[in-house]
Amino acid sequence: MPRTVALIVAAGRGHRIGGPLPKQYQTIGARSVLRHTLEQFLGHPAVEAVQVVIAARDRVLYDAQTSGLVLRRAAVGGPSRQRSVLNGLEALTDDPPDIVTIHDAARPLVSAETIARTVDAVAGSDVAGAVAGVPVTDTLKRLEGERVAGTVDRQGLWRAQTPQTFRFAPLLAAHRAVASLGDNEATALTDDVAVAERAGLEIAMIEGEERNFKITTEEDMARARRELAPRLETRTGTGFDVHAFGPGTAVTLGGIEVPHTQGLVGHSDADVALHALTDALLGAVAAGDIGQFFPPSDPQWRGAASARFLKHAADLVSREGGRIVNVDVTLICERPRIGPYRDQMRARIADILGIAVHRVGVKATTTEKLGFTGRGEGIAVQAAASVEMPVRDDDATG
Repeated sequence: MPRTVALIVAAGRGHRIGGPLPKQYQTIGARSVLRHTLEQFLGHPAVEAVQVVIAARDRVLYDAQTSGLVLRRAAVGGPSRQRSVLNGLEALTDDPPDIVTIHDAARPLVSAETIARTVDAVAGSDVAGAVAGVPVTDTLKRLEGERVAGTVDRQGLWRAQTPQTFRFAPLLAAHRAVASLGDNEATALTDDVAVAERAGLEIAMIEGEERNFKITTEEDMARARRELAPRLETRTGTGFDVHAFGPGTAVTLGGIEVPHTQGLVGHSDADVALHALTDALLGAVAAGDIGQFFPPSDPQWRGAASARFLKHAADLVSREGGRIVNVDVTLICERPRIGPYRDQMRARIADILGIAVHRVGVKATTTEKLGFTGRGEGIAVQAAASVEMPVRDDDATG
């Protein structure tokens, strides 16, 4: 079986689409466009490894958005797409594959079937490459200035997509030859099939899918979000915690210090609000409870800031591909008064979780002097968290 490596081109800037980030790093649901694309190749039975090409300035962003994925070290792109692909190919020469399948990072809707068809077309024949594409169905007009000068025969015309799959050695040679001619020649060749054509390589056309479009405009991004939306689901977790009052002059609640005539008793800093919220996040991703990760019997957590516990839960959500939609905390106590500190708590929780303040709710109530909170013996907190998560392939569908 020929060894196949996927080469994902993610070095572009995407100036035709808005937003503070390049389009491949903008999010669809809980994951970036790039991560959606990578996950189509990772684990594909025809693909042994994945090599990504990125812009040098995007290294930190790339590392953050691909955390937890098993990838080759990213190569750095060049001044044109052709040079970026060549840099990616050169990164594979230490252990060259038999076949390389090249794909745009901005095509997150590529199917496993399309990937397999292009690889099989190369592995099972004597062609040098195969490209996915779709036949042109619209009527084509040729213009002179702003006037229609004629109709173009669309017979035999196809729109090329990616993946574009090749035998590694001849494609590498073709790219090296183009690079030796200078940047003008490289810029004129807008895909890898054009490079292969210039070298006289025989390329097969494999029918792709309309769904495998490239995100270029805001409208494309909106369409991709609609297409991928069914793959996401919202999960909810709840948490509850209680701490008794003890000696002290302040309590830690919601990550801030609140003056009081007593403190709270606990192994850590006894932040009952963050403990309940930590359990809510862990519950949303079915990851257990706070005691499993930070047992009170472990001396290393004595006096620890509960912000560490909450950050750990948030990181777990992120590693599972999730996004925190909102959190809500209700403190149940007679004293201290929560109102004057509510906004500080919301800001601190938002900072720990890396979400906007408007996604954090903090409120307080009493039990009308009933029970242990009514008698002023301690504080209880209930919390809820909503998390948007990708639907797993092994989830039951009913």
